[in-house]
This record gives sequence, C-alpha cells and structure tokens, in this order.
Amino acid sequence: MRRSVEAPSTGATSAAVSQVLVGTCTGVSAALTAYPVGTGQALRYGLAGVAMYALLKLRTRGGDRPRIRVRPREWALLFLLALTGQTLFNQLLLGALDHADPATVGSILGCAPVVLATVGALPAGRQPGRRIVAASLLVVAGAVAVEGFGSATPTGLALALGVLVCELAFSLLAVPLLPRLGPLRVAAYSTLLAVPQSLAIGWLSDGEAMVRMPTVAEAAALVFLGLIATVVAFLLWYSALGRLGPERAGLFSGLVPIAAALSALVLGTGTVHPEQVAGSALVGLGVALGMFAPRRSWQAVRT
Repeated sequence: MRRSVEAPSTGATSAAVSQVLVGTCTGVSAALTAYPVGTGQALRYGLAGVAMYALLKLRTRGGDRPRIRVRPREWALLFLLALTGQTLFNQLLLGALDHADPATVGSILGCAPVVLATVGALPAGRQPGRRIVAASLLVVAGAVAVEGFGSATPTGLALALGVLVCELAFSLLAVPLLPRLGPLRVAAYSTLLAVPQSLAIGWLSDGEAMVRMPTVAEAAALVFLGLIATVVAFLLWYSALGRLGPERAGLFSGLVPIAAALSALVLGTGTVHPEQVAGSALVGLGVALGMFAPRRSWQAVRT
C-alpha cells in the first residue's frame, strides 16, 4: 500500500473523521454503565465484525479483487491487536476510571501522538522529523488543556498507562498488516477475534451475571458503537494509517477530547471552558504543522 505524502488530504480526512467519531462515544457509552462490560463488548464487536465481514465478502465475490490467505504470523498479530487495542483497552479504561478521574486518564491518553511520532517511523527505517515531533508536542499540550489536570492513585496511573499502551498497539500492530491485508481485512478479522476474548473476560469477571438482555437505550447505544464507532471509525483509521503512516495519523488523536467535549455540550451533559477552546486551537495548530512537514522528514534512514 503506497502512502500518499504529497497529497495527504484523503488520509487526513479519514483520520479526522475517525477520531471525531471515537470522541463522540463518550456520551453514548454513558448509557451502558449498568450493562456487563464483557457482554457489551462482545455484542458491539460481534455486530461490527459481521458487518465488516459481509462487506469483505461483497468486495471479493465478483472476482475483481484477489482472495488473500492470512499467514500464521499475521493471525498472531491480529490476535494481539484485538487483545490489546480492543478487548483489554476497554477493561483497563474502566479500571483506571475507578482509581483516577477522567481528566487524568484523558491527559495520559493524550500522550499518544508524541509516542507515535517518535517510535512509529522506526520499524520502516525512518527517523522522526523534528517538525513532526514538535507538532505532536503541540497536540499533546492541546489535548491536556482540553482534558484538564486531575488526580489519581498509583493504581489509577498504572492502569491509565496500560490504556495508553493498548491505544498505541491498536495502531502500531496494524501497520505491518495493512500493506498486504488492507484496512477492511485488518479491521474485520481483529474485531471478530475480539468477540471470544471479550466473552472470556466477561465470564471471568461477571460469571452468570454477564447474560442479560439490554434495554432499549442500551441496545441503541450498542448499535451505534458497533456500526458507527467500530465499523466506520476503524475502517477510516486504518485507511489513514496506510496513507499517512502512524506519525502523522497519530496527530489526529488529539481530536478525541475535543469531540468528547463538544458532544457533551450538544447533549447537555457538559460545558465548554476557555481553556478547552485554547487547547483545541493548539491541537489544530499541531495537526497543521505536522501535515505540512517537509518531505525530507519522511525519507528512509540510510544505514
């Protein structure tokens, strides 16, 4: 899969929309606070996985696209991608919120762009450009300003760091899979693998209490999270990773707290403060700086 360096507008749009959708999940997930986590994840990922697998079959049925056999190493990466980026991410996030306030967890998650900017280029033999790193620092500063500073116990900080690792794995483990498998296969297979993982964790944590019919509001939330926040957002994000690379695509994760704050304002569950407006401006400046980084920042490192 060839990355578009000179004309990244398609990748930028995909990355931006995907992260805005992820940010809006905050308000929707509030409807599931009383629903068993493992069961909710399994239903969400099951619905999304079936939808993406059906799309994959429609694309290959006509014979215009070759069938690709997934190799054992790729299955291992897909399993780890599902385990970290989907299954454990949600479990650790809920655990972190029991020992830390949302501002602290969100601020730690906001560090994802700078980590992706510094380590995302290394597997491809590139060195991170100084402008990309500077842009990611602006995004992190803006995301922290939007989230605000909070408090946490040592356990909460450790769990929040685990959430950050899972967030990074969701992108970095997908990078070597995308050139051969493509965004749709990576998203569909990893999402389907997350279903039995979620059921297993749900059974260990909730036992027989994990079996419960969702209410109308819970069912509506699960459908939104499955079809919009998973199918659409995952496909757009992996498409952006293939076009932009993890360094530049990672900058757009700074949009998540902005979208969360705006969705809370629209839903009437929150307000927007001046520091959040300033933080949003910093995120926008960082994204713009990173997207227009000079081409030499993306050249391979000579060994």
